[in-house]
Amino acid sequence: MPAAKPKRRSAVAARPRLELATEEAPFEFLESKIQVPTLRPGTISRTALVNRLRATTSTAVTTIVAPAGYGKTTLLSQWAARDARTFAWVTLDERDNDPIVLLRHIAAALMREERLDERVIDALNSPAPSLWSAAVPRLAAELSSRSPIVLVLDDFNVLTSRAALETVGALIDDEVEGSMLVASTRLSPNLPLAPLRASGRLLELGADALALSKREAQLLLRATGVSLSEARTDEQIEQCEGWAAALYLAALSIQDGDQTGRERSAFGGDDRYLVDYFHSEYLSRLRPGPLRFLRRTSILERMCGPLCDAVLDDEGSARELEKIERANLFLVPLDSKREWYRYHYLFRELLQRELSEIEPDLAPVLQGRAADWFEETGDDESALEHAFAAGDTDRAAAILTAIAFPLYYRGRIVTLEHWLTRFERAELLERYPAVALHGCRIHALRGRTEQAERWLEIAMHGTFKGKLPDGSRSIAPWIAVLKAWLCQSGAKQMLADAEVAVAGLPEGSDWLPSALVAQGVALVLLGENERADEVLASAATCAATHGSIETQIVAVAERALLAARRGDHDKAEELASEANQLVTTSGVDGAPARAIEHAATAQALLRRGRWNEARECVTAAQELLPYLTIAIPWLALQTRIELGHRFVTLRDAPAVEELLNEIDDMLPRIPGLAMLVADAKALRRDADAVPEPEGSAAGLTPAELRLLPLLATHLSFREIAQQLYVSRNTIKTQAISVYRKLGVSSRSEAIAEAHRLGLGEHLRVLISDKR
Repeated sequence: MPAAKPKRRSAVAARPRLELATEEAPFEFLESKIQVPTLRPGTISRTALVNRLRATTSTAVTTIVAPAGYGKTTLLSQWAARDARTFAWVTLDERDNDPIVLLRHIAAALMREERLDERVIDALNSPAPSLWSAAVPRLAAELSSRSPIVLVLDDFNVLTSRAALETVGALIDDEVEGSMLVASTRLSPNLPLAPLRASGRLLELGADALALSKREAQLLLRATGVSLSEARTDEQIEQCEGWAAALYLAALSIQDGDQTGRERSAFGGDDRYLVDYFHSEYLSRLRPGPLRFLRRTSILERMCGPLCDAVLDDEGSARELEKIERANLFLVPLDSKREWYRYHYLFRELLQRELSEIEPDLAPVLQGRAADWFEETGDDESALEHAFAAGDTDRAAAILTAIAFPLYYRGRIVTLEHWLTRFERAELLERYPAVALHGCRIHALRGRTEQAERWLEIAMHGTFKGKLPDGSRSIAPWIAVLKAWLCQSGAKQMLADAEVAVAGLPEGSDWLPSALVAQGVALVLLGENERADEVLASAATCAATHGSIETQIVAVAERALLAARRGDHDKAEELASEANQLVTTSGVDGAPARAIEHAATAQALLRRGRWNEARECVTAAQELLPYLTIAIPWLALQTRIELGHRFVTLRDAPAVEELLNEIDDMLPRIPGLAMLVADAKALRRDADAVPEPEGSAAGLTPAELRLLPLLATHLSFREIAQQLYVSRNTIKTQAISVYRKLGVSSRSEAIAEAHRLGLGEHLRVLISDKR
């Protein structure tokens, strides 16, 4: 019978939070995740392995890979207690797939020894942390300054996102001699370990190395109070193959048999048998009350007394947790206060299976209560997870819609995208158009044209009733914002959509800055420059108020380009400097904002004659162009046209030609942008006047050098285009340009000539298909 509806409690403030750091901490993290786990009394010492690890001083990375129950965490805790080196420990969980969360916890672990460099704190605590340009290199430098140090990442198998794995890889690349990164995991870590293995700087410990020796297994059995003959002990050890958890469960089985007078029998060693045994022989001997507590709280990844009280709609859970811990019933303390706990993974999985079999209708009720508790205590992400688990998509959609902008502003894009994928089915997107619109926005900003258009189309067919988080009573203004940004019907319709959005959005709406930018840009495209500047100024002010730095940068950069167009170069330089300062201080990673800012900044630099800095600026912008697609057509075209003019000034004809090819590929697919069509024609005229660079080898552009190694492969032009995120026509044009500059007529001849000209190094730099 399903449990009754949970009683609301008013004393929410008295509930403990998820081990959040104290107010003095420079950023939010979970304190329990950065503590070295406490060793339990009577734990078997793994002396040989610990000594081996202590003696390892020239290894950059150590991996400890074994299934659950092999004592990975225990071994690492013993090592940390006996080694003279400093240990920084992070117990990972799913949230660390967001690289910002991961880096903050690594930094917090370092803070346990001494304060961090202020530059590291600034990089991790900015409104939109810049992952690759600031956070990763600064934290890597901090790790290097602490050498020798051992960084332990426990439960590494939960890291599955490419961004998080690449972040760890970057830390490994910057590691200095004497320091070590340790990955403790159930599965082989997806890290670039081959070079380390080849150079002898990798130590790999697997299940065979972690298996208990005969002596260690005897000590474990003795510690449980089980007395066996030598022959029986050997048999038990052989059956369990050194797996500590299996041996321990076998000891419990024997112990229960002794207490109940049952005859001792052989114990199986495979996982299924262990689970079946635990279900039929161990849990069945618990009293109904404690067993019910275990079963129902198994829905929680982490638990504390007040949370369990709320989930069970009962009281006294803290005392029950204390009893379970004292009984050593697979409950792991997560902090020194013994406030937060988790179940052993295998134990929890078994309990969850019990719950689904015995009380299948209760799990959604329990998950809903957990969502209530987390939402009331301010942990919206945990509330969202439990709302999903409860099957309450209405609630999950409401929470996600409310936290989408705050997550984005804090640089938590990976986390946001993870949640959005839960709704990617068309029927869910149509049911929750507000979620679909947030997804459309993210897809557009990431350059994913097809997905952005699909999610917008579905949202337009969806229905919404009620009140949105920004106070809107209708979804129409939100739709109008994105219709304006995607600009599928030209500048006039873009302006009409933007004006609908601006008129319909409340003043405090997080969508308003984007609506104002769209309105200002549409006015620019229609030649109403004076009014456009006023609207873009309002957009910049509004974005700053809302903390939308990326939108603010676009607005300011657009004003800088507009000022230059009307000949007010002093104002253009002032605005370009402001946009550049915003990028520098905020560390924003968004490609659209940074690309248009680079174009405006390069223009100001060239006017001052700072050619080298300008070239660095436009080169950096070029690297962002694969993410600036016709998902946002006006910005993609405008940025390329502006960069083209910068390259004309730099007399880089090949770079201009490459941009013109991309522009020519885009223009036919975007109607109603007459001004940009005219600008593209003007760029073509200017480009035709730029002289060709002298020397065939020197004339290869960065894009052509990037193409060169792929010409040596079996890949077709279409396949190469897919790898480099450009069109087939762009690749074809680049290839023809390469042939002309090298004086050849085929791919094979181009490769041969490249070798002859000393370009062999470029031929060895192959591009990954996971680029």
